[in-house]
Amino acid sequence: MTSPKRLGFFSRLLDSVSPGERYRLGAEQIIHAERLGFDSAWVAQHHFNYEEGGLPSPLVFLSHVAARTKTIRLGTGIITLPLEQPIRVAEDAAVLGLLSNGRLELGIGSGGTASSFVAFGLESAARGAINGANLDVLRKALGGGDLGGGNHLHPEGKPLLERIWQATFSVDGGARAGAAGDGLMLSRTQPRAPDNPDASLADLQHPIIDAYLQNLPRGVEPRILASRTLFVADEQSTALEWADQGLRRIAEKFAAGGHILSGNTLPDLIRAFDTHVGTVETVIDSLSQDTTLARATDISFQVHSVDPPHELILRSLELTATAVAPALGWRARPSIAIAS
Repeated sequence: MTSPKRLGFFSRLLDSVSPGERYRLGAEQIIHAERLGFDSAWVAQHHFNYEEGGLPSPLVFLSHVAARTKTIRLGTGIITLPLEQPIRVAEDAAVLGLLSNGRLELGIGSGGTASSFVAFGLESAARGAINGANLDVLRKALGGGDLGGGNHLHPEGKPLLERIWQATFSVDGGARAGAAGDGLMLSRTQPRAPDNPDASLADLQHPIIDAYLQNLPRGVEPRILASRTLFVADEQSTALEWADQGLRRIAEKFAAGGHILSGNTLPDLIRAFDTHVGTVETVIDSLSQDTTLARATDISFQVHSVDPPHELILRSLELTATAVAPALGWRARPSIAIAS
C-alpha cells in the first residue's frame, strides 16, 4: 500500500461535555496532534444540533487554535457554503490565513442537516445550485475580483485559491472539483445503493477519484483527502467496547439516511460504517485493505462515530503517529517524546 503524503486529524467536536469544554478538549487534541507530527487538523461545521456536532463557527474556533499552534495546517471539513454569505467567508478566511501564517485549508461543501436550511430560510433541495453560485462568488472574492461598486477583498485572499477543497459523495462532484483545480475530499463512509449493498467504500470512491483526475487541468497537482474513522487502543477489548456504544448509537439514524445494515452485531456495524478499530495490529491490517488510500495525497483520521473519552482519543493519536502511520510508510516528526 502506498503511503499518503500527509496525515491529518479530524474532529466534529463531539465530546460528551458542555460546549465550552468541547472546544477546550478539541483544541487540546489538535495541539497534541501537532506535537506528534500530524500535518493537518480539520474541524466540521454543524448548526443547532448538539448530537450532530458542536461547532457552527469553524473559522472562529480555528483562529483560537492557530494562536496556540505553530506548524499544523488547519482546515474546515467542511463549511456548508449554501448557508453562508460567501464574501464574508472570504473575508474571515483571508484574515485567518494571515493570522495562521498561511496554514488555513478551506474545505467547502453543500452538505448539512436538511432541517438547518429551514432556519436560514432556504430549501435543502436547492443546496446544489446555491452552493455552486456561492462558490463562484467566493472564488471571485478571493481572486481579487470586483465585488460591486469597485470593492475588492481586503486583506486579499489569493493564496487561498490554491487551498480550496470540495467535499462530495458523487462522481459528478469529483469531476467538478477536478475541473476547478480544487482538492477532493472523500467521506469516511457512504451509503450503499440497494442494488449493491455489499459494495466496499473503495468501490464507491475509486470512480470519484477517476473523475477528479480525468478533469484536473494539466500541471495542477492532485490533492485527494480521504477521511477515515480510526480508533486505536492498547487493548482490543477497550476499542470494541467503545465501538459498540458509539456505532449502535448512530445505527438507526444512518439506516434512515440510506445506509443498508445487513445485521446488528458489532462486526456488522463496523463493516457497515467503514470503521477501523482495535489494536495497532488490527487497524494496520484493516487500513491495508482499503485500496482508496493508495491514491490519496492526504488522509484524515477521526474517532467518530466511536466517540471514546478524551484520554483515549489522545492515546489513539499517539498510537496512530508512532505505530500505525509508520507501518503505512508515513513518518512523523514529533516535537515531544511519547511513551510507547
